Amino acid sequence: MGIMLEPKRLTFENLAHLMERCGLLSYDQFRDVLSRGKMQESRLSSALHSGSTRRTRIGVELVSPVELLASFNLEINGSTNHLLTEDVITESLASATGLPYLKIDPLKLDLRVVTDHIPRPFALKNLIVAVEEENGIITVAVADPFNETIVHELASARRLEIRRVLSSKNDILKILREFYGFRASVAAAEEEASSSVELGNLEQFFKLKGHHDIEGTDKHVVSAVDFLLNYAFDQHASDIHIEPKRETSLIRFRIDGVMHNIHSIPKPLHAPIVSRIKLLSRMDLAEKRRPQDGRIKTNFNNKDVELRVSTVPVAFGEKVVIRVFDPDILLQELDSMGFYPRELSLYNSFLRRPNGIILVTGPTGSGKTTTLYSSLRSLSSPEVNIVTVEDPIEMVMEEFNQIGVQQGIGVSFDSILRNILRQDPDIIMIGEIRDRETAENAVQAALTGHLVLSTLHTNDSASTIIRLLDLGVPPFLISATVLGIVAQRLVRKICPHCKTDRSLSQEESTYLQLPNKQYIVWEGEGCKECRGTGYKGRSGLFEVMDMNDRLKGMVTGVVALAEVAFAARQEGLVSLREIAIQKMLEGVTTYEEVISMTG
Repeated sequence: MGIMLEPKRLTFENLAHLMERCGLLSYDQFRDVLSRGKMQESRLSSALHSGSTRRTRIGVELVSPVELLASFNLEINGSTNHLLTEDVITESLASATGLPYLKIDPLKLDLRVVTDHIPRPFALKNLIVAVEEENGIITVAVADPFNETIVHELASARRLEIRRVLSSKNDILKILREFYGFRASVAAAEEEASSSVELGNLEQFFKLKGHHDIEGTDKHVVSAVDFLLNYAFDQHASDIHIEPKRETSLIRFRIDGVMHNIHSIPKPLHAPIVSRIKLLSRMDLAEKRRPQDGRIKTNFNNKDVELRVSTVPVAFGEKVVIRVFDPDILLQELDSMGFYPRELSLYNSFLRRPNGIILVTGPTGSGKTTTLYSSLRSLSSPEVNIVTVEDPIEMVMEEFNQIGVQQGIGVSFDSILRNILRQDPDIIMIGEIRDRETAENAVQAALTGHLVLSTLHTNDSASTIIRLLDLGVPPFLISATVLGIVAQRLVRKICPHCKTDRSLSQEESTYLQLPNKQYIVWEGEGCKECRGTGYKGRSGLFEVMDMNDRLKGMVTGVVALAEVAFAARQEGLVSLREIAIQKMLEGVTTYEEVISMTG
């Protein structure tokens, strides 16, 4: 815009002037925030001089002009429900000062680039972070466009060629805390590991020390694991993978169903980090040859978070996968999960029945656990006794009586279910029907007046009948007990911030077997809000099959899958593919996601 702010210093007053000139604030808003801002600055100044306000440990004041303006939560002039956020203000400031704006995506940063070029105290004091290295040029993100001196000092002292971009203060601080904290912990742990024990003899060291493993409780390893978990929670990761390779160990996160490479750490640190995680999840530290399962309960942003931990030996060591169970995701209202009205009404009718079996099917990671827990939560009340049998317990809930399978001491699905009816349950949730014995016990519970919810691994609702027959459940018992079957998938939702429309090609329409006409669909171009993926969040696809009299009559000794599927369609079933197409045409998801999730 070519607006030059004088003097060349970022103050609340010239920032407010800029927002008004850019049209983001009306004149009335400008006058109001100027008055409020001056009062706030006066208070902060007084508190600062009296020593009652807090500073960071290296002297960065907590409230910048950008943060102060964003704290007023003003609506952008001429818009509805669009607030003047720190990112919006920073982007406008970048445009006015001629600097490129960068919304920092932590998943695209290289740990070495961030931490190698700028000393941590200098970076924190001056709010500057290295974000890219290309052809010998270091790109640094700064929070103050007018503080050019620090860049000249850095370029001179480190003999670097530097390019500046502007980012928000909070984005920069977040990267500095996460990356420098993790790197410092890793470096310190690596140094102590190399000095305290011969790396080639690490396995023997664990055997000698047993549960009192020195490295597993080392403070630097503890810090590294803490940084890693906080980083995963902050990025809304559903899974954390720690994978040993030949020379290094790779850390990856799964976010919205897609894997992202996060960090590569020195191989000598893999075993201590794994030991720390195993210690937290109450696993046997000395056992490295067999898979183990454990759990961790922690908190983030004042919310309890459950972590399910699994270790398995692979070619280069023990691989760890940590599944993150966020209660906000795991426990949702059924009508916010992606059900269409017909499917939601039908599913709720199953839940209102006093007895019978409701089955939720789909592959791993399709949201079955979320559906079951959300269903149980909707059924929970002081008048009912809910008992769950899980392997392992996904998330501890006080409202339910949860029993965890422990195969090592003979507490199996089969043995629990044989005795569970003595616990006077009204509703029983079985984590998964895996074998004939579990299926028979589920049927027995349903026959004796209980509502049973469980999962199966099948591709669609119709094939669930075939699977039950394969498990040895007699046809007449399937007809007598199964109320309904839900097959589900998760599709990524289009990012609302970069959503754009296009015409569906003739070839694509033909592939989806749509009527011959023009269709408009949407996709995400990729932006700072979605990390360039074009997707943000996920929505459920739910195919709900009602086991009515016609379908029950078809369950005999020999059942043809195609005939069951055809009859279900005639009775009103909407297939997963059709539901996915409907979400595509409504602009919820993309053509590519429809093909990816439904074949």
